[in-house]
Amino acid sequence: MAKLPILTAPDPQLKKKSQPVEKVDAEIRKLMDDMLETMYEAPGIGLAAPQVGVLKRVIVVDVAKEEEEPQPHRMANPELVWVSDEDNSYQEGCLSLPEHYADVVRPAAIRVRYLDQENEIREMEAEGLLATCIQHEIDHLDGVLFVDHISALKRNMILRKLLKAKKAAAEATV
Repeated sequence: MAKLPILTAPDPQLKKKSQPVEKVDAEIRKLMDDMLETMYEAPGIGLAAPQVGVLKRVIVVDVAKEEEEPQPHRMANPELVWVSDEDNSYQEGCLSLPEHYADVVRPAAIRVRYLDQENEIREMEAEGLLATCIQHEIDHLDGVLFVDHISALKRNMILRKLLKAKKAAAEATV
């Protein structure tokens, strides 16, 4: 397994739409494993392939608490087949927008269909934080960031701060 570099906003790659996976083979399984290692080390609870520069419809999530056994979910081509009428609001963050958080409203419960790491079609129901995390990662596959769900004023403030931090980091390495 290998730790992958995580892209940070406003990287244009994060706004691109990902391509479906034809099948989950050894290459996609390795990508999933590398993404999980990267996510755990970050630390985070979800990661989408575009965040590591791969425009494929692959996500990994694990919302287990620190004291719990890891419960990783590896998903290729995830699609929501049902969402609840009830909404939840969570303060979301993102490994591609480090140290920035905002309340985002999403459906409280979902059913997602995907290919697992054995290339089997699966369906899973999720609610609460797991449902939010899966929806957040699926958004990445469509070039949508959590800040796209908040007011333009807040979004622009966060993106300006990230751009400023990126420029400062680049100048520090020169």
